Amino acid sequence: MGFARTCSVALLGVEGVVVEVQADLEPGVAAFTLVGLPDKSLSESRDRVRAAVVNSGAEWPQKKLTVGLSPASVPKSGSGFDLAIAASVLGAAERIDPRAIADLVLIGELGLDGRVRPVRGILPAVLAAADAGYRQVVVPEQTAGEASLVPGVSVLGVRSLRQLIAVLTDEPAPEEEPTEEGRPDAMLAGLLLPGAGLGTGLSTGPGDPTEGPDLADVAGQHRARRALEVAAAGSHHLLLSGPPGAGKTMLAERLPGILPPLSRQESLEVTAVHSVAGILPPGEPLVRRAPYCAPHHSATMQSLVGGGNGLPRPGAVSLAHRGILFLDEAPEFSGKALDALRQPLESGHVVIARAAGVVRLPARFLLALAANPCPCGRHTLHGAGCECPAALVRRYQARLSGPLLDRVDLRVEAEPVTRADLLGQGSRGESTAAVAERVREARARAATRLADTPWTVNSEIPGHELRTRHLTAPGALAEAERDIERGLLTARGLDRVLRVAWTVADLAGHDRPDHQDIALALELRTGIARGVPVGAGERA
Repeated sequence: MGFARTCSVALLGVEGVVVEVQADLEPGVAAFTLVGLPDKSLSESRDRVRAAVVNSGAEWPQKKLTVGLSPASVPKSGSGFDLAIAASVLGAAERIDPRAIADLVLIGELGLDGRVRPVRGILPAVLAAADAGYRQVVVPEQTAGEASLVPGVSVLGVRSLRQLIAVLTDEPAPEEEPTEEGRPDAMLAGLLLPGAGLGTGLSTGPGDPTEGPDLADVAGQHRARRALEVAAAGSHHLLLSGPPGAGKTMLAERLPGILPPLSRQESLEVTAVHSVAGILPPGEPLVRRAPYCAPHHSATMQSLVGGGNGLPRPGAVSLAHRGILFLDEAPEFSGKALDALRQPLESGHVVIARAAGVVRLPARFLLALAANPCPCGRHTLHGAGCECPAALVRRYQARLSGPLLDRVDLRVEAEPVTRADLLGQGSRGESTAAVAERVREARARAATRLADTPWTVNSEIPGHELRTRHLTAPGALAEAERDIERGLLTARGLDRVLRVAWTVADLAGHDRPDHQDIALALELRTGIARGVPVGAGERA
């Protein structure tokens, strides 16, 4: 009787569980049994592994073969277990030393010819292996760069099962046929899901802010530009409302350019989500810029928060993690889909329960909404001929529910562009590079102030901390207190005003928010003019 074991990783959302792959050979009629709660694609690995072993020059054992995936209670899916199953079978057959694979983690799909094909989710799988104490992993050659992002782990990238056998047995490595230059690499098909990123309007932003759309191209909209800067500096949620053609979408598309680059930890989080979703670009193992996700207004609730058959897959809120989720024509989204955003807006993650299991996915994003005032869009324009009945206008505006809007920090009216602004007769606005530099400095001030806390930006500070440890200037909250008494602000609204005020103060270089910073935060929150200049908060 022969026995061997090695390890692989099962992914549950973006979290991994190390799975022990055991192979047992017994005398009897030749058969191959796979146990351990596999799905359909994993059950088919029996045929793939058998053909790959034979075509790699090894002999397939003609005995009763049982392969077990432990723990058996964890659902396992995908083809990434092929390489571990093949190695355990060859170890049980004594083609390779079972001790050589006992402490290895192997991830990869096998082709019938023995080539090792890449699979999605390599980064979170290797992270799970490292957390479990494993220090040696074997992955497909195309994903070795992604696996190498995990510190303290030795990564071996292999192109074929023959190469892996040679490495484990200290035999000469076989000659591999070189890939012809310019020829499409079919092996990369396992990394990208068709339409997975296109359906959400996903992009990871330019490598350099100057490469993307420039804020200087936006005519007028000084107050909206100011709100955009505050939103980027403190990661505050933003609602842009106004008539069609005012530039709401144009402004939102320039928001990624003024966000600072992701930190190392944030990059790993974003890369892990994109790797699982199958939208990580080949040759770019680490996402360094904040993602920008803009789903169509016909998107379902499952496509926004996550779902799918079997274990849930990441939705738009997770694909926009540490970046921007832009909902253009927000009132056209279904009410069910919009209200599903409430939990991730507060908690920074989404928990999806399905019959196949419960998955927790990261979802800490900056929400940007764009909305027209009525179905025809001319309700706020004087003399523009809006014919929408008052009841229709109220129903249209009510599609953005009160609880959802209460979680939006900044609400700005995008005014129609004047002829002077459009024809370049007005002053040209600041460029993306200039605003991005100011945002970066404000973020650095906030990070210094919050150095000994678990938070990094102002929008994450709990209300209790704001009211007890991060105090404003004396008398600065007088106007906000009056708004609470009038019912214009809720308790959550006051906390959000304080967070915005701290961001305005950081942009201005103030030690703490003063009366003018609070007034600007209130104006951006309620839309009621407070007599604050548009440029308030900027350094002189």
